[in-house]
Amino acid sequence: MNRTHITSGSTFERDYAYSRAVVLDDGYIFVAGTTGYDYQTMTIADGLAAQCEQTLKNIQTALAEAGSSLDDVVRVHYLIAPGQDFSVCAPILARTMGTARPAATMMVVGLLNDAMKIEIEVTARRRR
Repeated sequence: MNRTHITSGSTFERDYAYSRAVVLDDGYIFVAGTTGYDYQTMTIADGLAAQCEQTLKNIQTALAEAGSSLDDVVRVHYLIAPGQDFSVCAPILARTMGTARPAATMMVVGLLNDAMKIEIEVTARRRR
């Protein structure tokens, strides 16, 4: 099976030896757990809503490079830091995931560092 690796240029990808996304030749796209960092500057906003927005932008960038979009997401995992109110993400998710309506799971977890409030991982299918 052939695969294409997509990178965002994040230092996390370099340091922890992973790809932002992997595209398989059957059209499936697996986007790694993605946080709200602006990968160009390696900075992260303070609030959950701002991080959710940036996370989805980061995922959309990877999907676009793979020939897909958020409308093609079939599975999503939301990982949220303890103490965060996931409901602040509801309007953002309704706007960005409303067309795809993927199968979803939300988990409360400890993330890599205290600045991170949310991490999102998706599986999508490239349009034919």
